[in-house]
Amino acid sequence: MSTETNKPATGLYRIDPAWTELAEQVTTVAERRRRSIVSPIDGAELGQVPVCEPDDVWAAAGRARAAGQRWAARSVSHRCGVMERFKDLLVANRDDLLDLVHAENGKARVAAFEEFLDAVLTAGYYAAKAPSVLRRHRRAGALPILTSTYVRAVAKGVVGVIAPWNYPLTLAISDAIPALLAGNGVVIKPDSATPLTALLLVKLVRRAGLDPDLLQVVTGPGKELGRPIIEASDYLMFTGSTATGRQVAAQCGERLIGCSAELGGKNALLVLADAPLGRTVEGAVQASFANSGQLCISIERIYVARPRFEEFAGAFAARTADLKLGGGGGWDIDMGPLISQTQLDKVADHVDEAVAKGATVLTGGRRRPDLGQLFFEPTVLAGVTDDMAVAKEETFGPVVALYPVDSDEEAIELANRTDYGLNASVWTGSPAHGRWVGEQLRAGTVNINEGYAAAFGSTDAPMGGFGISGLGRRHGPEGLIKYTELQTVATERVMAIGPPPWLSRQTYAAVMTVGTKYLHTTLAELIRKVTTP
Repeated sequence: MSTETNKPATGLYRIDPAWTELAEQVTTVAERRRRSIVSPIDGAELGQVPVCEPDDVWAAAGRARAAGQRWAARSVSHRCGVMERFKDLLVANRDDLLDLVHAENGKARVAAFEEFLDAVLTAGYYAAKAPSVLRRHRRAGALPILTSTYVRAVAKGVVGVIAPWNYPLTLAISDAIPALLAGNGVVIKPDSATPLTALLLVKLVRRAGLDPDLLQVVTGPGKELGRPIIEASDYLMFTGSTATGRQVAAQCGERLIGCSAELGGKNALLVLADAPLGRTVEGAVQASFANSGQLCISIERIYVARPRFEEFAGAFAARTADLKLGGGGGWDIDMGPLISQTQLDKVADHVDEAVAKGATVLTGGRRRPDLGQLFFEPTVLAGVTDDMAVAKEETFGPVVALYPVDSDEEAIELANRTDYGLNASVWTGSPAHGRWVGEQLRAGTVNINEGYAAAFGSTDAPMGGFGISGLGRRHGPEGLIKYTELQTVATERVMAIGPPPWLSRQTYAAVMTVGTKYLHTTLAELIRKVTTP
């Protein structure tokens, strides 16, 4: 295991004095007690934010709703102009954002750059696509000539966004971007561990010209603020655990408001018999240990064709052992600490229990207090059985289990043997066969010869989960139109839909019966039906 030479101390990251001012972006109606935000790298304080209360949520939602009515009245092109300027500000402030994500979340700089890139791509994509997705669309009327019909997208009102700690940059803002472009006001509640990144983003988007009231931020525990946000919103976007997602969905159901949720995963990677070893090993390591495995779409199970198992396991363990683990903010670091003691204990418990029941550690498996309180080595296990927690529960950390399989069909069956269905990966020398295998997998995104970025980075395509991995989709037109209500407007022309006074109702019914039978039949099909005996 390669490790960073620096011990946890000042100098592992830059603390910007301006971070202490970010709390000014938080909405409060009274003086609130403050909570310190500390780095998981060494426990140093980075800043403080208010601990908001339900009254603050209602005030934030009220401001967002009033501003949203004005915003929705502006042209879509005006809204897109703001997002274009925001995208430019993201790029201009890249290093400041990466510094803050690294310090606040602890992730390696290369992992922070992944989510920075996603935020830039999302802002640019929706700024370009919103005019066509949100424009009025003609639809076929009830009857030709008699009616004309179109559908328009109407803003929901206020969208609540409850964002997680593991991707504090992109998941704080990339769900808000389409909600805003759809004409809504937005209230964001970032995770209590990582609010500063969200606040810097809000500061930048306001600098781009967004009405400050339109995008509101409240900070504090989800247990206290989650229900008020749901009660004050017209739609909710949630990213987090499946257990909490169930509660959120139930509360949204009580109010009959829509919600979208990206939840947990126990994602599988399949190494087929013809997979190229070098490329597959590199891709599997990235897919398993990016962001210290604290990624909903990261890989936790790898199924390998038995003739390739020993070769793959050896190369994969060796490459994993070579990852550079540390708290520094340079581009050379591969993996940082976990986010909290709770997360570290869960990861260690999964590994320890598996070993106690007979699993083998091929590499890793240890806490690293010499680097800092929250460091754990990237870990590869073999011999994992179904009675171990690591086999079925989401670990959400740098732990992956390897399993030999005797056929593609067995790999597919085992990969699908889970209630989760978020992401999957297939590695093969034949992309066509890989796509066939991928289509048999019950997962919302499937990557062929890539771990997760190919699908997640396809911003024009929907992303979300099957089963208990979530509801709804982000990205693509689907990720924009979900923040609207679709209104149908139909105009009656020429005459009413109904029997005219000069025609008996019985005759009208007979004519309409024949007419509606062939209403959607093409002329060629109609001629064929009439002329064929």
